[in-house]
Amino acid sequence: MPAHGPHTKSGAHRPVAEEGKVIKTWLRRDTLILASVVLIVAYLALTPLTMLVYGSFQTGFMVGEGAWSLANYIEAYSDREFYLLFLNSFIYAVGVSVFTFLIGTALAWICERTNTPGRKTFAILAVATYIIPGVLLTISWILLLSPRIGLLNNLLTAAFGLAEPPLTIYSYWGMIWAASVHLYPLNFLMMSAAFRSMDSSLEEAAWAAGANNFTCLRQITLKVLRPALLSTMLILFIRGIESFEVPALIGIPARIFVFTTKIYEAASGFPPALGLAGANAPILLLISVLGVFLYQKMTAQKESFTTITGKGFRPRIIDLGKWKYFCSAACVLFFVLTLLLPVLALLGTSFSRHMVALNSDALKNFTLEEYRFVLSYPIITRAFRNSIFLAGSSATVVMLLTSIIAWITVRTQIPGRWMLDALTFIPIAIPGVIMGVSMIFVYLTLPIPIYGTLWILLVAYVTLYLPYGIRVASATMVQIHKELEEASTASGASWSQTFFRIVIPLLLPGFLSGWIYVAIISLRELSASIFLVGQGTEVLSTVVFALWDGGSISSVAALGVLMTLFLMVMALIVQAWQRRLGILRE
Repeated sequence: MPAHGPHTKSGAHRPVAEEGKVIKTWLRRDTLILASVVLIVAYLALTPLTMLVYGSFQTGFMVGEGAWSLANYIEAYSDREFYLLFLNSFIYAVGVSVFTFLIGTALAWICERTNTPGRKTFAILAVATYIIPGVLLTISWILLLSPRIGLLNNLLTAAFGLAEPPLTIYSYWGMIWAASVHLYPLNFLMMSAAFRSMDSSLEEAAWAAGANNFTCLRQITLKVLRPALLSTMLILFIRGIESFEVPALIGIPARIFVFTTKIYEAASGFPPALGLAGANAPILLLISVLGVFLYQKMTAQKESFTTITGKGFRPRIIDLGKWKYFCSAACVLFFVLTLLLPVLALLGTSFSRHMVALNSDALKNFTLEEYRFVLSYPIITRAFRNSIFLAGSSATVVMLLTSIIAWITVRTQIPGRWMLDALTFIPIAIPGVIMGVSMIFVYLTLPIPIYGTLWILLVAYVTLYLPYGIRVASATMVQIHKELEEASTASGASWSQTFFRIVIPLLLPGFLSGWIYVAIISLRELSASIFLVGQGTEVLSTVVFALWDGGSISSVAALGVLMTLFLMVMALIVQAWQRRLGILRE
């Protein structure tokens, strides 16, 4: 019996020692950081949707005594207007996706695959267009094409002696045009990457068989790129269905209502019908989720269309012959119409206290008074500070969170890590208006006192832009070999030391690219912000919307010019920083 004493004692203590080791592992700072990130992402992605569903089943939510009921859904879906909303939303989204796709794809093909003169400049101009906030670009087109105050209409009417303005922005076509000339840079970037990475061997075989450039494009190029084409169309459809600026600024005056404007009117009324807004949201959310699901299915099947099989690949530049000058002239005309005219409309209106036609007499009315007003008005200067803070903070938080998430999903073998990636991607299916209403539900219900502060806007921005950050961070993480991390760990460094001293510096190119993108779209965000701002928490986009709604057109133009200049300067500063660090090539 005594001989078994040591064995018994050792066996009795081994489970305790192992349990203590497990507890110690879980209490390590590294583990706590990773666990905290997982919990934060789960909270950000799931809580707004959960509270949205809860609020939609409550009568008198936040404005009276609440009770569980289907009344909001009955009111929303039994209304004859619901079917008109569905039809309007569908027509608008399809029109935007098709027209945007045609513009962006044609421009991408010209810039990436042809010898059109000036194609590099055209590519820069296409990307620069996306810097202009959507609300400002929409206002620019109203300033140009409004039947009453449109500068272009006034010019055409005076030049040709017309009795009525020949153009109008207040129509389906006007809405589709205004949205498409803002969204096409997104399509341009996606299709440029597809054209740039396509092997031209199949095209060369077609040319050798006697096919001309147009036949080759139609029969070979577009068919090979079918997954990219369809997935791009789906993303554009989703962007159209959740669009807010154009339907609010153009659709409401034109009496063309869509789901986003219906939700906005319900939530911003007095008293606010938050439950009704929540009941209208699921159909919009369902369409977005279905679109994202189909997009992921299509992008997952791209391997069957792969044509690049080795290194040293270089896409062939197509010689258009004399048609290259026609394409160049068409691109110049396109950018004059879609970029120069809107910018001139903003500039001209910002220097004038009254809407006038673009002629020599207009110079007499030019003044800097609106710029003085914008730069001295307390609400506007406060909105500048708030927007800069939110843009920088949201971009930093998003990129830090997604960098850690990308490390978990790419570097580890943790079971279920795909669920973390899926959680991070969920917010891409949540339109901004739904996010705004959901945040109201969450922070008027939970005992977290951030409603009416800048922090609720920061939480909304971080949630909305997590999907954009994770795509950049994951793509960059895959390109980094893990041998440096292994060497750091072998030298005794902890995970946090390795991550912040080794991984983050290596991620810097993607980190900065993602940072500038999230910062820019945060500065432009309107659809969620309009529900969440309050006294002292105004942001630039909501101030622009409020000034326009109040009829201060020249002030809106002046503020728009300053916003656009600021965004361009910010992009140039980050680009210069990237060059200084050797991230960008000259």
